[in-house]
Amino acid sequence: GLLGVTTDLFPSMFTICALLILSSVAGSLTGYGVGRSAGKFFYTRKESRFFRRSYLVSTEEFYKKWGVLAMIGGYFLPIIRTFAPVLAGIIKVRFQRFLLLNMIGSAVFISVFVLTGYVIGRLPFLKPWLKYILPVFVLTVTVPLIVKIVKAMRKPTSD
Repeated sequence: GLLGVTTDLFPSMFTICALLILSSVAGSLTGYGVGRSAGKFFYTRKESRFFRRSYLVSTEEFYKKWGVLAMIGGYFLPIIRTFAPVLAGIIKVRFQRFLLLNMIGSAVFISVFVLTGYVIGRLPFLKPWLKYILPVFVLTVTVPLIVKIVKAMRKPTSD
């Protein structure tokens, strides 16, 4: 969005959004395919510190309960956005459902961020603050998630 406002690199915001949505959908489809083809391996894999079969079961239950929210809302959380398509493939979420939710999630996520960048780029009084706004936003979204993952990994296991 900022590039679209501040340069002549792209002809329109529509072009930027369309290309990024297409890229996002393609990347998620790739992750889904990898998860789908590697799924048997994970269900038969020996348990380790980083992998528990119970993680797959809880992920499957989470998708059944919060599927739409997980697929669409997950795009706004950096680590979730990366692994959600792979996990959806592993637990064999129906492809048509995955594709539809992937397209909606990608469209919403990309549009929000590109148009936010566009609006910020159009407001001259915010330009000097951009180098501070982005890192604060990323840290605000990412740090709580990392803290939760680290706490979960430190919990003693009942082996």
